[in-house]
Amino acid sequence: MSGNYTKQERTFLKRLGKAIKERRTKKGLSQERLAELTGLHRTYVGSAERGERNISALNTKVLADALDCRASDLFRSAE
Repeated sequence: MSGNYTKQERTFLKRLGKAIKERRTKKGLSQERLAELTGLHRTYVGSAERGERNISALNTKVLADALDCRASDLFRSAE
């Protein structure tokens, strides 16, 4: 992961990624399909799920919409 993040920040990003992955797999979607639904690249989705990216608020909203939840639900799962 690039950037000078604290351990707490890295942990949050990993938990956020885990929340995205759990919702995606629960819906039976592949990373590729989620990428198609959101207009994001498949490798972006994968790196977000691994907590390697500090994804923007707008991309979090796009992912949440595709996963039929709110961005706040994803953040709540990461806390």
